[in-house]
Amino acid sequence: CPQGRRKQIPIRQMSDAEVQRLRVLVRGAVQGVGFRPFVHGLARGLGLGGWVRNTGAGVEIEAEGTGERLREFLARIEGERPENAVVQSVEVAWLGLAGLGEFRIAESVGGGKSALILPDIATCAECLREILDPSDRRHRYPFTNCTHCGPRFSIIEGIPYDRASTTMRGFAMCPECRREYEDPADRRFHAQPNACPACGPRLALWDAAGREIGTGDAALRAACEAIRGGMIVAVKGLGGFHLMADARDEAAVGRLRGLKDREEKPFALMAPSAEAIGELCELSGEELRLLRSPAAPIVLLARRAGVSGVCDVVAPGNPCLGVMLPYTPLHHLMLRELGFPVVATSGNAARSEEHTSELQSRITI
Repeated sequence: CPQGRRKQIPIRQMSDAEVQRLRVLVRGAVQGVGFRPFVHGLARGLGLGGWVRNTGAGVEIEAEGTGERLREFLARIEGERPENAVVQSVEVAWLGLAGLGEFRIAESVGGGKSALILPDIATCAECLREILDPSDRRHRYPFTNCTHCGPRFSIIEGIPYDRASTTMRGFAMCPECRREYEDPADRRFHAQPNACPACGPRLALWDAAGREIGTGDAALRAACEAIRGGMIVAVKGLGGFHLMADARDEAAVGRLRGLKDREEKPFALMAPSAEAIGELCELSGEELRLLRSPAAPIVLLARRAGVSGVCDVVAPGNPCLGVMLPYTPLHHLMLRELGFPVVATSGNAARSEEHTSELQSRITI
């Protein structure tokens, strides 16, 4: 989407010193990216009164202050917007004074549902640091997220984008998560999927009979042991399941091909790190940037000659490999635990009932 197109509706000339009131409607993918906290902090820093809220159309703002400060406010909304925000248009109107008080985040309102919702966003560097820090309260918590990353499209059930309109509404935030959510200085300020081990979703391991055989970190480690042992594990990520198997294990990958009824089509790989990918494939700076981007896509890369880090049946006769990096805390934790590339293919049901039944008999997380 094109960024920063502004449709202005000027009512009168605005002087630098005169106090005036401004209404702004920002359209685009501006919900679920920390846009309201960004506007809140910007407005307070400029000494403006007013409010910001989500609507069915995007983000609506009313701000009151001097002409000089309001012009700076508008310029910085577009110039400093959150990294993952996509601004399609900024519509501006000048209104009469209303004596707006201290700037706040107001309750969302419905209306025409035209706001765009972002796809899920790969784990940010700060959240990754937390899950790897033994002293952090989210150490090894596989559902860590913040306003810069985590689930969006896969959990939303309606707009405006608020926790009550997501699948997270059933998880009441603990006092510490609530404090983060309500603190304008915290990067989890109004992060709708905010959670921690005390109040959020948990990890579980299930056997073929549907029995829960492990929870929490023990479930994760047991699933990794199953992959090391040549088993196929169904791992619930954002929006669906991956079937994972050791990419070095020809028997395991061959068995997965049989279950998927997929004779030769290449399988995608997930690798523990960019360094691990660089050992398998030629990797340019642009390709590395794509792999590490918030979208965390599968990138098609040329294989290095003579490298045997994955078995031939992953991509038979193909000079390239489709590779991705971990994009959720769960994937990061599993791939660090394993230390080698895995096949990560979709968990869509195979075409025959026999194949489907056999797939369902595998371990799942």
